[in-house]
Amino acid sequence: MKVNVRLQANRLSGALLAALLGCSAVAMAEDKQVLFNFVRPLDAVQVTTQDAVLPSVTAEPTPEGEILRRVTFNPAEQPSLRLAPQSGSWDWSQQGAMSLRLQSAMDWALTLDVQIDSADGKRLKTRIALPAGPAQTLLVPLQATSPRDQGMRAGVPMPWNHKGRRLLLAETVSGELNLAQVTAVTLSLPQPQAAQSILLGRFGVRSDAERTAAYQGIVDAYGQYSRGDWPEKVKNDERLTQAAAQEQQQLQRWLSERPQQDAFGGWLGGQRFEASGFFRTEKRDDRWFLVTPEGNPFYSLGVNTVTAQQSRTYVEGREAMFSALPQPGEALAEHFGSSDNRSDTGANKGRAFANGRWFDFYGANLERTYGQAADPARWRAHSQDRLQAWGFNTLGNWSEPAFADDARMPYSIPLSIHGDYATISTGLDWWGGMPDPFDPRFAMAAERAIAIASRDHRDDPWLLGYFADNELAWAGPADDPPARYALAYATLRLTTDVPAKRAFLKQLRDKYRNQNGLSRAWGIKLEAWELMEDPGFQAPPPSAEFPAIEKDMQRFLRLYADTYFKTIADSLNWHAPNHLLLGGRFASSIPEAVSACAEFCDVLSFNFYTREPQHGYDFAALRKLDKPLLVTEFHFGSRDRGPFWGGVAEVYKEEERGPAYAHFLTKALEEPQVVGVHWFQYLDQPVTGRLLDGENGHLGLVAITDRPWDGFVSAVRKANLGVVKRLLKPAAASPVPPGAAQPEVAISAAQPAAPLAADTPAP
Repeated sequence: MKVNVRLQANRLSGALLAALLGCSAVAMAEDKQVLFNFVRPLDAVQVTTQDAVLPSVTAEPTPEGEILRRVTFNPAEQPSLRLAPQSGSWDWSQQGAMSLRLQSAMDWALTLDVQIDSADGKRLKTRIALPAGPAQTLLVPLQATSPRDQGMRAGVPMPWNHKGRRLLLAETVSGELNLAQVTAVTLSLPQPQAAQSILLGRFGVRSDAERTAAYQGIVDAYGQYSRGDWPEKVKNDERLTQAAAQEQQQLQRWLSERPQQDAFGGWLGGQRFEASGFFRTEKRDDRWFLVTPEGNPFYSLGVNTVTAQQSRTYVEGREAMFSALPQPGEALAEHFGSSDNRSDTGANKGRAFANGRWFDFYGANLERTYGQAADPARWRAHSQDRLQAWGFNTLGNWSEPAFADDARMPYSIPLSIHGDYATISTGLDWWGGMPDPFDPRFAMAAERAIAIASRDHRDDPWLLGYFADNELAWAGPADDPPARYALAYATLRLTTDVPAKRAFLKQLRDKYRNQNGLSRAWGIKLEAWELMEDPGFQAPPPSAEFPAIEKDMQRFLRLYADTYFKTIADSLNWHAPNHLLLGGRFASSIPEAVSACAEFCDVLSFNFYTREPQHGYDFAALRKLDKPLLVTEFHFGSRDRGPFWGGVAEVYKEEERGPAYAHFLTKALEEPQVVGVHWFQYLDQPVTGRLLDGENGHLGLVAITDRPWDGFVSAVRKANLGVVKRLLKPAAASPVPPGAAQPEVAISAAQPAAPLAADTPAP
């Protein structure tokens, strides 16, 4: 039901009314323009509600003394409040943002949708999180925008105080608008389950000066968010050096408390396996194990991206964001550099500030802490001290390659296959198009990449194995057929110059012989087989009436995946027969790809950004494959320690990260297929985004100041040390004399790593 609420008071003069309407004839160029005030309503704006209630008389004071008017959204699909001119349209062509004074009337945050329409049918949309607490002024930019325009994954926390005012800037706005003919602004709540209220005040437009100010000076000299505060925030250099000294004492104590291990981190005192001299897998008593070269059980507790090279952030063109960059000739100026990360991948498309000059805040903080530019060898030693003290035993993907020379922790190698082979765009290509495995040039590129990657590691017992690329765009959601079979449909739309299309057409022709057979099976009228060879051919969607469509798509996807994984497996078996093929690090997957991976790889690997591994894939289906499984990425981030993004799996606050980690590990241990979990990642990402794609998450074990997040690290350590007690069964032993103590699982101290020299600061 729609209710039109005419809000009246004393009528204004014609001139003033025209100004309030914002008509083009009298469009104002001032910084701010008030069109309507809910507290002192006039005929200037037509207010319409649907499934919402706006009392026509009453206004109410807030706890802060401000007078606002209440609107209540009732339980419905999309209860709304619409603002429109009494006649004609608004001309906002000289303005940069819509503004609305508002406040949540509830004790919790609300999700609010805002839509702005123009006379030609164009519209802008945004969704905001309206926090509980005092009133703020909502600012909606009058053009499509996102944090990508600022070069980062997530934007500045909102609301923020600017010149004594509390402002809430919409982070992401989509669509487009004819600013000269704006016809309506609609506020709505998506599917409230109970009545929810907000308080409203002034509505108008203004310039985009506040939008620019929102990003000024947001990073301090240490690379931290300048407007926030938290217990671990570094305020001076002395804090860095004091914390480093305290940490060193703690590390030596924790290293001495590790469970007994062999040289490779395998647990002693439990069941024994055959020693092969290299890492391998074995199933025993219905549980899969990784086995160390010395023949001991190994549950891979790893950390990704253990490197000092991933904390650089672009500064060129956005210098105003940084409050204290070194000047030329100053000591820390050596931490500047330049790069170019522009690309058309889904991860980077449309991002501003993706090339030019960058600054390495992490490197600068290492120099501040330890008195000189970091020595790579000392940095690696200190990082491994940390990881082992915290209960980790594996250097995950994308870690510093030089760790392999240290012979101290097992590591893995990513196979990054590049070449001039054909690729297929599914529309889901976050990191690029799918490689065409039917293209002979792909086999050549794989051969070359594997030969190079394995050249210096063929006989290295510390190498856990190789990953077959990372997060390929196999498919979208399984409940969306166009996404589920996107790779197959995209292949058929290509020309026959693409080997994958030729392979698909051959498969179909071998089955149906001619166009008549295919037409009957697919419910289409194909006049000639050659029509399928044309670019742009659109296969019909799967249907219950014609089940052959879906079956044919599945057959092709299995052929595609078999060809891809077999190509890599055959080459790796030739160049590196002693090491494991650790799977494809699935982020999106289809059963056909997972089954093919299980056939040709030694281990399945998945990136699970879920509260539990079981939420990431159907484990009942995985159990049928009977293959060891490695969780190669997971994390839990928050937004209360500086970086703006909470990660793919976000928790509300820092204190929740440790319990979330422990819970994930507990659930992983419940699955006998899972042989390890790898955290993403070692360091927090820069506040203003990493070079690669602008990701700027608080995801790390360590801050950009090189200070560990103590509470989180302590919780992680406790969870990691509990694994040995859960998985390690006592080794068979000779009978003990009556009255003698029974043997226990060995969890006594191992020999700690050699401490750093007292006069040599840790990197």
